[in-house]
Amino acid sequence: MTEYKHKPPWVVVLQRFSGNKMGVIGTILIACLVIVALFAPLLEPYSYTEQNIAIANEPPSLNHIMGTDDFGRDLLSRTIRGARISFVVGVLSVLISVVIGLVIGAIAGFYGGVIDLVLTTIADLTWSMPAILIALLLVAIIGAGLESVVIAIGLSYWAQYARLVRGQILSLKSAVFIEATKSMGASDYVILFKHLLPNSLSPVIVAATIGIGNAIVLEATLGFLGMGAQPPTPSWGAMMSNGTAYLFISPWMIIFPGLAMMITVLGFNLFGDALIDIMDVKNKESN
Repeated sequence: MTEYKHKPPWVVVLQRFSGNKMGVIGTILIACLVIVALFAPLLEPYSYTEQNIAIANEPPSLNHIMGTDDFGRDLLSRTIRGARISFVVGVLSVLISVVIGLVIGAIAGFYGGVIDLVLTTIADLTWSMPAILIALLLVAIIGAGLESVVIAIGLSYWAQYARLVRGQILSLKSAVFIEATKSMGASDYVILFKHLLPNSLSPVIVAATIGIGNAIVLEATLGFLGMGAQPPTPSWGAMMSNGTAYLFISPWMIIFPGLAMMITVLGFNLFGDALIDIMDVKNKESN
């Protein structure tokens, strides 16, 4: 570990990442997703809503690389636009989960006692229920649609972040620098949000990275059940659901959106695993 001593943290991170082949692959896959999501209108060879029944269920060809669906819409264009949907839903829903989890976990860990008991019990009950069940119930109450999916997924995963932050706060609040801050008369707000939380974010960032992949899968599941983005907005899950009726006629309607989702989730998982390795190394070095 001596090779990383006396180097800036960002240099150590880059060196560790460059030596982690799977992490590099994950980074490239995520970068490709971001580029496709941002520039979807420019990358689509056709309008994702353009219909042409004359070429419905056309197999992959030079004109339509991924073929067409049952309405004659270009599958490549719809898959590209679906990347934007998945990326937005994944990032926003995880952001909601992290914010809720940070606040609840920090308060529970810092104050302890009855507050900790109540909040931890709520988190445990939420965590014990399958995320898909919570999301389905919330979407059924709020109503189908992209905004509803973001909220539903965000409220389905907050418990894991709350427990993670709570554990970090419990281990840090008795640290010397926190005791010194208290002795200087700092308020609970300053101690909690300016000292404890910033030092608790590393594992949360790792968990959130992997959580984006899980959120994308859950969004696709809701879309497959018809509770996600509504037509004509393309969603990978909705595209695969529509393709089940043409499984033996136009299998590409399921294969390509499924591959896009698989590669995307793989990218976030590889990136998250690389972050875990880096955090482990930094912890070992600090010891």
